[in-house]
Amino acid sequence: MIEALGIRFVPTEDDAAVAEMPICHATKQYFGILHGGASLALAETVAGAGSLHLTGYDEETKVCGIQVSGNHVAMSATEGKVFGRATLVHAGKSIHTWNVDIVGEDGKLISSERVMNRILRNG
Repeated sequence: MIEALGIRFVPTEDDAAVAEMPICHATKQYFGILHGGASLALAETVAGAGSLHLTGYDEETKVCGIQVSGNHVAMSATEGKVFGRATLVHAGKSIHTWNVDIVGEDGKLISSERVMNRILRNG
């Protein structure tokens, strides 16, 4: 999914996880704006990466998205890219909750998602 949608992670100076995604044929609705499903995929991807970071990329630990919900508040541009920024809301032993804001290149909020990840540990 990450490769198909062109998602690329962006380094940050803080504790947030950030990724960018192009607005292209693979991520647009039929009338040219960002597809809501692509936004949700970006949100789950960037929040999943955040949870992987919190677990220390331990090979015995798996991160699975168990709930994603979004509110699309503005139409996107028809070209360029969007950025998903995941910030941690709660980090428990078995559940991580993230807020992901998706903005355009102009910084305008396009949608806001909430992602819950289940943390599975072997053993």
